[in-house]
Amino acid sequence: MSSLPESLREKPLVEGRVSLADLDEHVQSLSETNPPRSWYVAVSITSLVALVGLSTVGYMVSHGIGTMGNNEPVVWGFPIVNFVFWVGIGHAGTLISVILLLYRQRWRNAISRTAEAVTVFAFICAMMFPAIHIGRPWMPHWLLPYPNSRGMWIDFRSPLIWDVFAVFTYFGVSILFWYMGLIPDLASLRGRTKSKVKRAVYGLLSWGWVGDARHWLQYEKAYLILAGLTTTLALSVHSIVSMDFAASILPGWHMTIFPPYFVVGAAFSGFAGVVIVFAFVRTTMKLEGYITMRHMDLLNKMVLFLSCVMTYAYIMEGFTAWYSSNVFDRYIFANYVFGDQWWAGCLTIFCNCVLPQLLWFPKMRRSVPAMVTVAAGVTLGMWFERYTILILSLHRGYLPATWGTFRPTIVDAGILVGSIGIFLTLLLLFLKNMPIIAAWEVKPDIVHYQKDAEVEHA
Repeated sequence: MSSLPESLREKPLVEGRVSLADLDEHVQSLSETNPPRSWYVAVSITSLVALVGLSTVGYMVSHGIGTMGNNEPVVWGFPIVNFVFWVGIGHAGTLISVILLLYRQRWRNAISRTAEAVTVFAFICAMMFPAIHIGRPWMPHWLLPYPNSRGMWIDFRSPLIWDVFAVFTYFGVSILFWYMGLIPDLASLRGRTKSKVKRAVYGLLSWGWVGDARHWLQYEKAYLILAGLTTTLALSVHSIVSMDFAASILPGWHMTIFPPYFVVGAAFSGFAGVVIVFAFVRTTMKLEGYITMRHMDLLNKMVLFLSCVMTYAYIMEGFTAWYSSNVFDRYIFANYVFGDQWWAGCLTIFCNCVLPQLLWFPKMRRSVPAMVTVAAGVTLGMWFERYTILILSLHRGYLPATWGTFRPTIVDAGILVGSIGIFLTLLLLFLKNMPIIAAWEVKPDIVHYQKDAEVEHA
C-alpha cells in the first residue's frame, strides 16, 4: 500500500477502469459512426455564418476597401486587429503540445491533438486578413518575399514582410507537427475501417506505418526535432508581429516591451480559447474520462498565471510612459482609459486582469460554467486589447491636424463574424473525421496508472 497521504498522491490522468481496447473503441469509433443530428445543425449554423463572412468579403472586393471603417489616420482598422488576434489564438496548440512535450508533462497527451488543430485553423483564419487589407486581394504576391531585382514591390526593410516570413514558416511547421502526431492513429483507423475507399485513404495518409521498433525510433526522433523547431518559432512569430508596432515611431507603439508583451498575450488568448474548446468537447463527446477535471484545472492555472503576467505588463506599460517623461506617450496611455473610446481600454483591463482572478479558487477552476465565462471574457478582452493598441494609438498621432475617429462598419463586423464561422466549421469537421485524442500517447498513461493501482491494492 502506498505510504503517501491522499493529498500528495498524483491524481490519475485517465479516470475509471479503461483498457487499451476501450480507448481505441471510444476515440476512433467517433470518426466511423454517423454523427448526431445536433452536429449537422451546428455545422449548418457555422457554415452559414462563414458564408455570410465570405459574402461580405466579396462585397468589399467589388465595391472597394472604402466600405470598411479604415480611414486616415486609422489605416489598419479591423483587418490587422483580427490578424493579430487569430495569430494569438494559434499559439495555444504549440505551447500546450510542444513545450509541455519537451518538459515531459504527461497531462498534455490527451489534449495535444485538439490543441494543435486549434493552431492550424486559427492560422487559416489569420492569413486571410492581410490579403483583405491590401485592398486588391487578386495581387497577394505583392506580400510574398520573393527575390525582387527591380525593387518595386517588396520592401525587405518593412516589418510586414517579416510577418509573411514568420507566419508562413510557423504555419507550415505547425501543420507538419500536427500531421506527424496523426500518423499512428491514422494507421489504426486503416486497420479498423471496413470501407475500401477509407482504407486506401488512411493507408496513403499513414505512409505505410506498421508500428515496428524501427518506425517508432525514427518517428520519435523526427517528432522531437520538430518540437524543438516549433518552440523557437512559437516565441519568434509574435515577437516579429510586435515589430510591426515597435519598429515605428508612433507614440504608444515605440516600446521595447512589445516583443515579450505580445508573446505572453498570444499565449494568454490561446489558452483561453483552448479552455472553451475543451469544455465543449469533453461534455458533448463524452470524453470526461480522458479529458478530466485535472486537465481543465491545469489549463485554468495557466490562464491565471498568464493573467498575472499580463497585469504586470500593463503596469509596466503605464510606468514606462510615465517614467519616460514623454508627453506624447503619456497622452496615448491616458487616452486608452480616459479618451473618447475609454470603454475599450476599461473592458480590456477588466476581462484580462480582474475577471481571471476568480480562478484562484479551486471551485471556480473546476466549474465548467465558471471557467467558460472567464475564458470567454479573456478572449473578448484580448480582442479589445488589440483594438486598443491599434485603433486608439493610430487615431491620435503627433499632430492634432491628423487626428481622426475610427467607426467600424457592417462590413468590418461581417468579416470578423465570418472568420469565427470558418474557424468553428473547420473545428467541427475535424472533431467528426479525425481522432481527437492521440491514443498512442494516452495508452502509456493507462498502463502507468493501472500498474500503480495494482501495487496499491496489493
